[in-house]
Amino acid sequence: MRDQLNSDVFDSRTEMVSDFSRGASSSDGDFAFAFNDSNFSDRLLRIEIMDGLPQCRPDGEGCTSIADWARDRKRRREDIKKETVLDLSLCPEEQILNDNQPDMDDGGGCENQDEEPMAMVEETQSGDEDANSNESSWNMDCSTVLRVKTLHISSPILAAKSPFFYKLFSNGMRESEQRHVTLRINASEEAALMELLNFMYSNNLSVTTAPELLDVLMAADKFEVASCMRYCSRLLRNLPMTPESALLYLDLPSSVLMAEAVQPLTDAAKQYLAARYKDITKFQEEVMALPLAGIEAILASDDMQIASEDAVYDFVLKWARAQYPKLEDRREVLGSRLARFIRFPYMTCRKLKKVLTSNDFDQEVSSKLVLEALFFKAEAPHRQRSLAAEESASLNRRFIERAYKYRPVKVVEFELPHQQCVVYLDLKREECANLFPSGRVYSQAFHLGGQGFFLSAHCNMDQQSSFHCFGLFLGMQEKGSVSFAVDYEFAARSKPTEEFVSKYKGNYTFTGGKAVGYRNLFAIPWTSFMAEDSLYFINGILHLRAELTIRH
Repeated sequence: MRDQLNSDVFDSRTEMVSDFSRGASSSDGDFAFAFNDSNFSDRLLRIEIMDGLPQCRPDGEGCTSIADWARDRKRRREDIKKETVLDLSLCPEEQILNDNQPDMDDGGGCENQDEEPMAMVEETQSGDEDANSNESSWNMDCSTVLRVKTLHISSPILAAKSPFFYKLFSNGMRESEQRHVTLRINASEEAALMELLNFMYSNNLSVTTAPELLDVLMAADKFEVASCMRYCSRLLRNLPMTPESALLYLDLPSSVLMAEAVQPLTDAAKQYLAARYKDITKFQEEVMALPLAGIEAILASDDMQIASEDAVYDFVLKWARAQYPKLEDRREVLGSRLARFIRFPYMTCRKLKKVLTSNDFDQEVSSKLVLEALFFKAEAPHRQRSLAAEESASLNRRFIERAYKYRPVKVVEFELPHQQCVVYLDLKREECANLFPSGRVYSQAFHLGGQGFFLSAHCNMDQQSSFHCFGLFLGMQEKGSVSFAVDYEFAARSKPTEEFVSKYKGNYTFTGGKAVGYRNLFAIPWTSFMAEDSLYFINGILHLRAELTIRH
């Protein structure tokens, strides 16, 4: 019988947790009429407002901006660290009911009142005020009671919205039978707590500014009111986003409840930062000053407007060296936080060699990253697409290609019998379509004989300027008086064989900054090239190949 009873209680609790996780909905009742009304209440809540911590604003005033709120929160955290932790042996433990009962070694007491769940004190029903005052005197060692508020509360309403109050009112201890409950809070939390309690009755808030909503959000997190957290998150998302506010949302406490309830807000903050700093070259000083959470949000984006993944790697190292001058700290941040956002498989082999010799990464970490990248490069294109598709649903997007300014290439190099390289460039149908009427797209650089080369695909007019067509060119990077003779051949896969078919070959003596190629690679108009039945798009991909050979 006892086992059956315990089982029933456990199952009921499980249902309650499920209800909490769902939070408030539009169908929840509006009990605003019952707030602080003795006719609809079964308990008395006595709120003791303490002066234990300095406040940014007396009575909830003074913090008018996100910056004020952030500075206030940071200062309160620093002040808390300076406080002397109370010895719990001085506390009458039979009077204290804490949501997360700490071991005596935890030093709970008056520790971080801005972060930890509040202590609940159940008063006796004897009405002996002097006795209660003496029993509660332990808390005065930490702070002084500034004022007291008394509210009539309904335990079913509070318990239905909050696991914290549910556990308080249903713990089976003597305290749960008392009708008077004392809650001690810091003065800086008073306005937010009153808003929270009112929300638990009405499913609505009267505050509208970001600092006020953040205060309520923190109180809701502390007292586990998930529905209020979601409500605050939605209101904050509807406010204009700034870099300051976005970074603040990413710096909110990361408890399990907070992570779930505020996920849409943090997602919106990441999307804002990724969109604002899409082209990091336009905001170099600003981006270099961003904290780690901001850098992660930018690097996670597929839409960075950056030359190549090599440039992403160089930027990450530059930022890490500036923010973490100590090598040990830098290696820890790069290895555990930032490396997963660098898409090493899309870096050039020349840069991957530098990763292996970089002192900024642990040797074991860099070796693993480079090896994984090389294995990906060696995969067949269909297998690469499969790996990228598997990654697309996860946070780790290392196999997914960004929208680089310079398109990645695959390069196979030979030293004998001649210095030679075979370069593969793939372009999506959408990329080609975007070239019309006069656009061009460049490949990443590749090297032959110590010289840097690149491919460029164009939409241009044919030599008689009668129609648009697809052109492909080969250029040499270095400008100056260097002269370089190269044999070259352009080829493309075509249907029905889907094998590479040679289109043009020739010889050209390059000087710095010069390029050679063909304005109409396929000898057809642009419309035929882009048609649905085009011979050159295989599963939506145009496969190009260039062979370069140096003959002495």
